[in-house]
Amino acid sequence: MDIHVQREGAVTVVRPMGAILLGEADLFRTRMTDAMTRSLGRLVVDASQVAYVDSKGLGAFVEAGERLAESGSSLRVAGANDTLREVFELTETGGLFEHFADVHAAVRSFLR
Repeated sequence: MDIHVQREGAVTVVRPMGAILLGEADLFRTRMTDAMTRSLGRLVVDASQVAYVDSKGLGAFVEAGERLAESGSSLRVAGANDTLREVFELTETGGLFEHFADVHAAVRSFLR
């Protein structure tokens, strides 16, 4: 799995590509933690290339969402496919994130 991190203005966008499973979840968690440290709460995960997450991958999303909520922000998830959205629904974790159709809408949400 590749994970790209880039800045779009004052917002950090994390783009994992591939399934976030047991082995890759730790790398994803580390990249998310680093991005949260630098983003001042303005963080978007572009999930458009994430085919699936297992419980460990979901845990990384949840941990990031909870940490951002503690600081008064929220994790923005953009472009999640039906499978990923269903995982969030079934595990009742979808409320930890703000969901957007694409990265541009998620980035713009910080301007409200």
